[in-house]
Amino acid sequence: MVKIAIDAMGGDFGPEPIVKGCIQALKKKQFTPILVGKKSEILPLLPKRYRDKISIVECDDVISMSDAATDAVKRKESTIYKAVDLVKNGEADGVVSAGHSGATMTLATLRLGRLKGVSRPALVTLMPTKSNRRSVVLDVGANVDSKPEHLAEFAVMGGCYAEDVLGVDEPSIGLLANGEEKSKGSEVTKAAFKLLDGYKGFIGNVEGGDIFNGSCDVITCDGFVGNIMLKTSEGVASTISQLIKDYIRKSPVAITGALLMRKVFKLLKKEIDYAEVGGAPLIGIKGCAIVSHGKSNARAIENAIYQAIAYVDTGVNEHIISRLKELKEKEA
Repeated sequence: MVKIAIDAMGGDFGPEPIVKGCIQALKKKQFTPILVGKKSEILPLLPKRYRDKISIVECDDVISMSDAATDAVKRKESTIYKAVDLVKNGEADGVVSAGHSGATMTLATLRLGRLKGVSRPALVTLMPTKSNRRSVVLDVGANVDSKPEHLAEFAVMGGCYAEDVLGVDEPSIGLLANGEEKSKGSEVTKAAFKLLDGYKGFIGNVEGGDIFNGSCDVITCDGFVGNIMLKTSEGVASTISQLIKDYIRKSPVAITGALLMRKVFKLLKKEIDYAEVGGAPLIGIKGCAIVSHGKSNARAIENAIYQAIAYVDTGVNEHIISRLKELKEKEA
């Protein structure tokens, strides 16, 4: 049975939504959760019937959002350090944390190590599209100065993730640029294009709109660009939702239409809600680490756990190693 270590103290709202999300996941999936945190705060939140199904690793130190990510390496008694080490020592298969994202990524990379052939791990996000499936975008924040070979590796890893975890048959892979033409892009993306040219599934340059129109399954980009894209998308979605509410309040006619469109709006909100995705996998490390939003509610934690279970069950890491070997051989 898959074992998932969960940083119970890292989120903005303390252990309550994390414990609740864990219980919700247990109702639907078979796995062994290991909560890392203050037992005195976790136990009162656990119904008696679940106490024999959930392990607790006692830990008082919590990395706060104001701490530097590098501090986490020294604080071996912190919740995220201990959670990651459970994976390192083989006591857990994956880790989920809604705590300090930089600390989680730093520790996962340094303590677990990189997969063979991976220069840098990447953070993955799933974006809604006009089709019925989400597009895979990476990197969205783990690296801010990527080299061409890093972008090429991200493309390969994203393709493996789409294929194994999302079940996309022969996923299409695009390189994010300021135009579809081969001549467009920065010097880095142009060099990455040459590395990926001829790789299975690679369709060339894609533009920002292709992330959402369903024309491309995997989009590779630098973490600086990807993070801005992600935060901008979240801001646009939030603004549009607020504008719709404002217009409805101002117009009686709009109120009538809104009642008819309520279900549509509800479905749209679900598509853009980060809680429905749960978290971002840090792909390219030995093991599995899911980085969740600090403001994660119980639903987000529940879905982050599902992500971790799926990642472990599909064996995507072995696939990444073999595909990267093929890429390196092509380059040689």
